[in-house]
Amino acid sequence: MTFDLIHKPTFSNQLLALPTEYLPQVLAKIDVLRQDPRPFHNVKKKLHGYKGDIYRLRSGDFRIIYTFGDGWVALLGVDRRADVYKGGKIIANDDDIAFDLAAVPATEAALAREPAQATVIVMTEPALASAALPMPIDRELLMRLRIPEQHMAALLACKTEDDLLNADVPQEACARIVDVIFPRDYEQVAEQQPDLITGDVDNLLRYKEGSLLGFLLRLSPAQERYVIWGLNATGPTLLKGGPGTGKSTVALYRSREFVRVLRRMGNPFPRILFTTYTNALVTYSQQLLHELLGEDAACVEVQTADKLAMSIVSKTGGTAKPVKMAQNAHLHEAIGWAVEHAVYAGNVQQQQAQRRTIERLGSDYLLEEINVIIEARQIDTIEGYLVAARSGRRVPLNATQRVAVWTIHEQLQERLADMGVLTWQQLRAAAELLVAQGKGPEPYDAVLIDEAQDLDPSLLRMLVNLCSGPNRLFLAADANQTIYGSGFTWTDVHERLNFRGRTGVLRVNFRTTREIGEATRVYLAGGALDDDADAGGEYVHEGPMPDVRMIERNYDESELLARFLPQASRHFQLSRSACAVLVPTDAAGKRIAAELTQRGLPARFMSSRDLDLGAREIKVITLMSAKGLEFPIVALAGFVQAPYPWRPATMPDDAFEETLARERRVLYVAMTRAMRALLVAAAPQRSAALFDGFDPAYWNLG
Repeated sequence: MTFDLIHKPTFSNQLLALPTEYLPQVLAKIDVLRQDPRPFHNVKKKLHGYKGDIYRLRSGDFRIIYTFGDGWVALLGVDRRADVYKGGKIIANDDDIAFDLAAVPATEAALAREPAQATVIVMTEPALASAALPMPIDRELLMRLRIPEQHMAALLACKTEDDLLNADVPQEACARIVDVIFPRDYEQVAEQQPDLITGDVDNLLRYKEGSLLGFLLRLSPAQERYVIWGLNATGPTLLKGGPGTGKSTVALYRSREFVRVLRRMGNPFPRILFTTYTNALVTYSQQLLHELLGEDAACVEVQTADKLAMSIVSKTGGTAKPVKMAQNAHLHEAIGWAVEHAVYAGNVQQQQAQRRTIERLGSDYLLEEINVIIEARQIDTIEGYLVAARSGRRVPLNATQRVAVWTIHEQLQERLADMGVLTWQQLRAAAELLVAQGKGPEPYDAVLIDEAQDLDPSLLRMLVNLCSGPNRLFLAADANQTIYGSGFTWTDVHERLNFRGRTGVLRVNFRTTREIGEATRVYLAGGALDDDADAGGEYVHEGPMPDVRMIERNYDESELLARFLPQASRHFQLSRSACAVLVPTDAAGKRIAAELTQRGLPARFMSSRDLDLGAREIKVITLMSAKGLEFPIVALAGFVQAPYPWRPATMPDDAFEETLARERRVLYVAMTRAMRALLVAAAPQRSAALFDGFDPAYWNLG
């Protein structure tokens, strides 16, 4: 029996630091592990001091640290003998060793441990002086770790741990050095780091030599199942799951399967469309696909659904036509004009009732009603609107009130046309119509839709019609991450979107800690849209409780962030570039970035269009731009300046409740971007309802 090799990032980092003369013996020993990883005399022994099953294999002056299960061996590290036993880790006695392979636990059990007591990141006390590095950083080490020349000077100047974590270098460079010069807790490595597919031992040699740049992520058994599940079915497949369960990763791997299946069917150059939610995720997905597919990545076109719709509308008639999109300023000017110039039908009493309805709803709710219900669902007659279900909208509208809204809708369309602009809903509807008429691009051989819950019906219908076969359509979605809460059902959108017998659910969270996952789930509570996704799940990681602090002034907020971010990064031995601050507005983001920079913590506000995930500063981005991303350390801030969400004086209670539920989902999505540490800088004096629901059993309230 030959065991499959996988490894952790710490192992590959330590492998890079390994002196070349020791490499042949280490690789030979790893090949031995592939044949039989079970303990054997003094060569392979179990380490005490760990709750999980952690073993070491002798290789001269070095020790290979590993764990194993049914059919697999996970390489955790390769360290000098003296460093392996730092922190009280010792070798087990021979009597403690089990030789029966049948008794070896499965993957989850081998790495399982008892729940840790809740810990917190202390923010109220000044940080302790930074300790000196356990060993000096020299040029030879940096060269072995393949650190680019432009970063060497900054790293050679580091004398303390804080120097290293604050160095102006990429997080990857910092992580490589941390893994090599600091003692590692290999149980945490086993539990908290992702599995990478090693393949043949020769791949480790190629990686050490630089001809292999990286390794693919290993899927869990549940994720792997859904990569190929339903490929030969008669209809589309839907994969649901909460944040961090790997829906997007499964979708990427499934694109590879589509390439393989289509080639076996005689299509040498399949055309596959992979849609993402944000522009930032396009580049990220393209990079992963190139790693996954190599040259075959050219078969997969990655773009946002909106960009595709824009392209279709712009190229109507064979010549590119510029499309001017309506900005917020256009929309508010146009809705104001529509309300002012509206002429209501009916008798005097009916006209007065309609006028009162419009005043009561307010411009923001009117725009949402028109965009989400009328435009997105392409209701083109008053009769159609009068009978529309309006699922997801909490404000009931009777026939007279709907007539009033329809009147405003007609005036708004007229005004926007005069201004020469299109709303996104109009653009999407136009693109869908063109595709239905056969004027769009040639249908794709397969279509994968990530974050499908956030696409309005027009885009979904457009994508369905762009797929050449129902069984080549794959959707990944989480209703509780939707920022719109439009409430439609899949079959309402298109008859092909019938997933009966082809709906899967991922429940294991690989991103966030149990503490963050459960706390955010409890916060969302009443705003959940999908009971399946809100039922709780399993977690791979554990960590400190998420923090909430109630603040009243911008100064207090900046001081809080300036304490939390450095202490959290030190706690996890991560560089400052691993931190992100998520804010409700551009103005709040620019202010916070400037104030953190003034306090010696370089930070940069990034819009969705200039998002740079490789930037070495603390990233400050809006709540909406963060969707689909993840960061080890996250703080939510920027709520002090003005009430959020904004409530016009005329807005009725049920309309505000609808807005509030949506904004709580926005906060939930933002909170679940955190992988290891989370802080919410709440401003209850301005937005009490938004910051209600922080249960002290799950949140550290300070």
